[in-house]
Amino acid sequence: MTEIDHLLKELTLEEKVSLLTGQDFWSLPAIPRIGLRSLVMSDGPVGVRGTGYTPDDPSVALPSPTALAAGWDVALAERAGRLLGQESRRKGVHVLLGPTVNLHRTPLGGRHFECYSEDPLLTGEIAVGFVAGVQAHGVGTTVKHLVGNDFETDRMTVDVRIPERALRELYLAPFERVTKAGGWGVMSAYNGVNGDPMASNGRIQDEILKREWGFDGAVVSDWRAAQDTVAAALGGLDIAMPAMDNPWGPKLVEAVRAGKVAEELIDDKVRRVLRLAARTGALDGFPTPDVPLDEDGPAVAHEVAVRSFVLARNENATLPLAAEGLSRVAVIGALATDARVLGGGSAQVTPQHVISPLDGLRRALPGVDVAYAIGADPRPFLPPAQGPDWAPFTFRISDHEFGVETATVRWIGDLPGGLDVAHVTSLELRTEITPAVSGEHVLAISGFGAFELIVGGEQVYQGSLHPPGTGRADLLLHPKEQRFPVTLTAGVPVPVLLRQSFEPGMAHSVSTTLGHRAPGPDEEGLIAEAVELAARSDVAVVVVGTTEQVESEGFDRISLALPGRQDELVSRVAAANSRTVVVVNAGSPVLLPWSEEAAAVLLTWFPGQEAGAALADVLLGVAEPGGRLPTTWPRREQDCPVLEVRPSGGTLGYDEDIFTGYRGWLRSAATPLFAFGHGLGYTTWAYGELAVTGTEAVVTLTNTGERTGREVVQIYLAGDGNPLPRPERWLAGFANVQAAPGETVTVRVPLPERAFQVWDGGWQRVAGSYTVIAAHALDDPRLTATITVG
Repeated sequence: MTEIDHLLKELTLEEKVSLLTGQDFWSLPAIPRIGLRSLVMSDGPVGVRGTGYTPDDPSVALPSPTALAAGWDVALAERAGRLLGQESRRKGVHVLLGPTVNLHRTPLGGRHFECYSEDPLLTGEIAVGFVAGVQAHGVGTTVKHLVGNDFETDRMTVDVRIPERALRELYLAPFERVTKAGGWGVMSAYNGVNGDPMASNGRIQDEILKREWGFDGAVVSDWRAAQDTVAAALGGLDIAMPAMDNPWGPKLVEAVRAGKVAEELIDDKVRRVLRLAARTGALDGFPTPDVPLDEDGPAVAHEVAVRSFVLARNENATLPLAAEGLSRVAVIGALATDARVLGGGSAQVTPQHVISPLDGLRRALPGVDVAYAIGADPRPFLPPAQGPDWAPFTFRISDHEFGVETATVRWIGDLPGGLDVAHVTSLELRTEITPAVSGEHVLAISGFGAFELIVGGEQVYQGSLHPPGTGRADLLLHPKEQRFPVTLTAGVPVPVLLRQSFEPGMAHSVSTTLGHRAPGPDEEGLIAEAVELAARSDVAVVVVGTTEQVESEGFDRISLALPGRQDELVSRVAAANSRTVVVVNAGSPVLLPWSEEAAAVLLTWFPGQEAGAALADVLLGVAEPGGRLPTTWPRREQDCPVLEVRPSGGTLGYDEDIFTGYRGWLRSAATPLFAFGHGLGYTTWAYGELAVTGTEAVVTLTNTGERTGREVVQIYLAGDGNPLPRPERWLAGFANVQAAPGETVTVRVPLPERAFQVWDGGWQRVAGSYTVIAAHALDDPRLTATITVG
C-alpha cells in the first residue's frame, strides 16, 4: 500500500503518536486532512456491543465460543463471523475484539467459556473460520490474548512460565494459524510470559509474531495492560488502549525526541494502523467490500445453538421426545426461566430478546401441560425485577429517559443518548410493584456506586456497596448485593425509586440492578415441590448450570461442582421420574455426580438468545444435537491433569509442558466422565474404509440409522520413534459430514505438515511409522491405517 507511505510523510510526530494512543474508551482519533476517520473498536466474542449502551440498538447474542467450537465446523464458524461482521458494520465498528484462542488448560479458568478448546488445532481452525467471516465485511479482528492468559487469578501481574516446546506446539499455535491465514489484528495479554509483560514482550510480539510469522497487522494492548512507555514501544506493541492511564501520547513523543525510541519504529506502528484503517474502510480511497448484509441474526444464533448441543448420555433412546405421547412435561430449575445465555465480563451484550427453556418448550408444545417448578436456585444474587407484578421500568440519566424490560442496565464506554460522561453523576430507576401475593418480599440492589432505595415513599437504603478506594476493575467485575425485606399487600401498588450516583467522570462504566424475590417456600420446600411435579409428569426436564458469580472474566473458579443444591435436585427428581432429562447450562465443564441416574444428559453451554427455541427443537427431534466435546469433562475434580490457577511468588509454571487437556488424560490412570470429541446423535454410523497418504485421510462411512444426521469425523495420529515425548495420540484433522438414512459418504481430511512435527529449537519433522485413526471420539476409534513418513 504505497498510498499509506505517502500519507505517513504528511504526519507530524504528535499526529503519528496520537494514532497509536486511545482517544477514549473504544477508539483512535481521526485525522481528516489525510482522509482518516476514527477507528472504532468493540468487544465481541458472542455479539457486537458497540461503544456504549443503547437500549434502542440491542446486539444479537450468539452462543458462547465453547459452543461454537463444539460444532467442529469451520463453515459454521465462518457464518457466525459473517453475522458479527454484519453487526459491526451496522453499529459503526471497524475492529472486533476477538476471537479468544487461549486454550482450556484447566477447567477452573474463569474465561474458559470464552475460549474454544483444549486442543490447539481445533481452536485454530474454528478461529480461522470466524476471522474469515468477520473480515469478509471489511471488519478487523484481534485474535487474543497473546499469550498465556489461560486463567484469571492475578492476570494483571502474574508471570507465566511456559516451556518453549509447549509455547510453540500448544499456546502459540492458534495465533500462528490465524495470523498466517490473514488475521488483521492481535491483542496482547495482561500477564507476562517467561519474564516480560506481554505488552512489552519483544521476543513474542516482534521477533516471533511480526518477523518470523510475517504478521503485517496491528497489535493492540488489552485495556490498560500497557504500563511502560518505552518498553511497550520497543516490545512490539502498536496501539495502547484506552485513553485512561495510557503510557503513550505526550510521554511517547518525549521518548522519541529523547532518542529512547526511534521514529522509524513509530513509523512502522503507524503504517500498521493505517493499513488496518484501509482494510476496514476508515481511510479514504479504500472502500470496504460490497458484501450483502443478509444474515438473519436469530436464525444464525439458533443454528449455532442446535449444532453445539452435546448429547452426552441417552439411555433407552429417551431423546428425542415424541410430542404426541406427552400430556404433562415438568420443567424444573431456576435457569429454566432465567436462562444463562452468555458468560460474565467483556463477553456480555444486551440482546433484543432471550428465549428461556420454559418459554421454548411451551411454544413448541401448545397442547401439552408444560408445568414449572424452581426446584433449586443457585443464584447468589436475586434476579432482576420483572414480570406481571411490576409496572414498566423507566431509567433516567440527566434529561435522557428510556425503558427496559427488566430492572437492570450495564454499559462500558459511551452513555445512552450520547450524553457527556463528564456531566453525568446520577441515574434513576422508577417503577411500581403491585404484588400478587401478600407477605415479606425481598428487594435487592446490586452493582457499584452509591445507591438510594425508596419504597412507598420511605428510604430503605442509602450508601455504597463497595468500600472506598475499590479499583475500577474490581467494581466492574465484582459487583456486590444488598438485600432488604419489605412487607407488601397483594393488589396494593407501591412506587419504587432506585437512585445511583457516581463520581464525576466515572459514568463510563455502570452496573445497576434492582432484584426481587416474592414470598415462597424455603430451599427444602422448593425441592419437594419439584419432586412432586416430576412424579406426576410424563417426563422431567431439569435445567442446571452455573451463575455469573461462578463463570466470568476477572476471577477463576474455585470448584467444578454445580452451585447450590442442584446436584441434590437432579438425584431426587431422577428417583421420582425415570424419564429425567438434565440440561446442563454451563460454559465449561462441571461435575455431574448423578450422570448415571439421569435418562439423558444434554450439554448446552451458554446457548445465546435463542436458547429455549433451540432446546425445544433438539428435545423434540426437530433437529439433531450436533455437538462434540471440544474439551474433556472430568468425573472427579482431582483427576484433571491440570488444575492450578493460583500463582506463587508472582509466577505460575506450566510444569505439565505439552501434557494438558486430553494429552494429559491419556497418560493418566483416571478416566474422564466424557472424553474429548464425545457426543451422541439421533442416528448411527458405520465407518467403512480409511485410505491414507502423507497429506490426507479419506474416510467412507454410512448412515445406518433411520433419520438424516450429521457426524464429525475425527482424525488422530499416534507415532513411534519420536525423539521427544509425544502424547499417546493427537488430533490431526476433522470434518463434518451429513447423510440421509442408508446413504454412504466419503470425506477427505487434510493432514497438515505440522501434525508430523515437534518443536526442538525449530520445527522438526519426525520420521517414522504413524498410526492414523478415524474416530467418533478420542475414546471411540473406528478405523486405523499405518503410514511411514520420511
